[in-house]
Order: sequence, then C-alpha cells, then structure tokens
Amino acid sequence: MFQPTLKLLSDNEIWPNTRIVAEIASSMRVTPEELEELLPSGRQPKFTNRVYWTLVHLTKAGLLERIGRGQYRITELGHNTLTQQVSRIDLRYLKTLDKYKEWQNQFGAGEDEGETTDTQVTTELGTPQERMDHGYTQFRAALADEILSKVKSCSPRFFERLVVELLVKMGYGGSVDETARVVGKSGDGGIDGIIKEDKLGLDIIYVQAKRWENPVGAKEVRDFSGSLDYHGAKKGVFITTSDFTKDAREYVTRTGEKKIVLLTGFELAQLMIDHDIGVSTVTTYSIKRIDSDYFEE
Repeated sequence: MFQPTLKLLSDNEIWPNTRIVAEIASSMRVTPEELEELLPSGRQPKFTNRVYWTLVHLTKAGLLERIGRGQYRITELGHNTLTQQVSRIDLRYLKTLDKYKEWQNQFGAGEDEGETTDTQVTTELGTPQERMDHGYTQFRAALADEILSKVKSCSPRFFERLVVELLVKMGYGGSVDETARVVGKSGDGGIDGIIKEDKLGLDIIYVQAKRWENPVGAKEVRDFSGSLDYHGAKKGVFITTSDFTKDAREYVTRTGEKKIVLLTGFELAQLMIDHDIGVSTVTTYSIKRIDSDYFEE
C-alpha cells in the first residue's frame, strides 16, 4: 500500500486517516466483505490496520508528516520519491532512507539485519499487530493440541472431574461438589447428567461427555436428544474429545425447540485455556497505545 498511499497524498492537502482508508479501499477495489474482515484479536478491521501501519512506515521514512491527530501530509522527500519514479516502494526501498534506518536502529536492528525476512514476513502476515495476533493464534492452537493429548491419556475419573470443573468455571451448576453429585459416569468412558443453567437453577441443561478417539455419529446424538426428552430438558451440551460426523452436525439443526450444542475436543481444549483449567500463565505482554486525551491542552 506504500505507493498508492503516497500518490493519494501527492496533492499537498492534509488528509485524515479515515479518508485515506476509504480512498485506498476504493482505488484497490476492496470488497465490503474484505473491509469487514477483522484481525484475529477481533478489535480492528484488518484492512484499516494495514493502512494505519502504512502511514506509520511512510511517516518514519520521512515521506509523509503527521500534522495532527490522525492527519497526514506528503513531504518534499515524498514528492521527490514520486518524481524519481521509483519502480517499487516497499520495505526494501524504505530501508535505504536515512530517517527510516535511524528509526529501525532505535530498536536495535542493523541495516542488513533480517532485511529479507522482514520483507517476507510483512508480505505474508501483514502488520506488526497482525503478526502478533497470528503468533498468538499459532501458540494457542499448539497448546490446545497438547492439552487434548493430555486429556485423552488421563483416566475416566480424571476426565469426569475435568468436565465438572470446567462447567462450574463457565458458570453452570453452582458449586463443584453440587455439580459432581448430579453428573455421573455413563459407563462408556464418558459422563452424563443434568446441571443447572445458572446458580439459581432457573433452567436445566443435560450434559454428555465422551472420551472417544473416533468421531461421534448421528446415532449417538439422536440418543442424546432422546435423553433430553426423558429428563424434561430443552437444552443439551454434547462434549467429545474427538469430533462429530457431518450427519451428527446436520441432525442438531433439526431438533425443533431443543437446543443442542456440540463441542469437539479442540473446542474443549480452547475452553480449558479460556478458563484456566490445566494451564497457567507464564508471561504477560502489555500492549499499550497513546492516550491522546492526556495531551490535549
């Protein structure tokens, strides 16, 4: 986006970043769906994030200047770059500019250090925020796989306790002791039972959890649906350490008033991470941004 952005601001006008995002999106024919696509963190549209980081890089290279909060204007160096008709304005080109090299060196990166890698990473994964989100997503997926492997190797008794503890951490069933009393062994390497939807017991949920290797099929889900009817429950959660077949997933869309949620082993592991079941925090990174209100006089 470096070159289109620089050309866009070549009129010497002061451009607000929101207008830059809109114009770049229009010139690059970005679809509404692409504009709505969020970063993995879900906190900002991916396209907007890339444009904002484009402005940061061009400003640090001295091709643009920041006039005020979220406002930019092209510099003389930016005009000269366009006049010279540089064939491609990318990270490799920016690293030839003194101001950009000075900015990089402030963070301990030498002129030749990681040039190709930086270019490749930015091309493949996008902005620094996208790279951080992507790295976090990869780390979390690897952790979930490791958790699931541990769960499958544990005893049925341990699996029962794990599911009970998770349900309580998620706000169901009241206390661990109370939930453990109503959720019992099903005899096939899993557990089943009825729990409160909330601490007051205003509604009930039927739960079944199977520590299986093979995918759970439609027959097992139909039997689960029948158990809901038997116990007078309208809501059910079916948890497995494996996965569900296509037929099983399609079946739960045809259960009428009953609401059945299917949780795979990977999703179970993700919930364990979210609710600190079997995991502990090793390191915390605090990502901060400028508080513009503080600097208002």
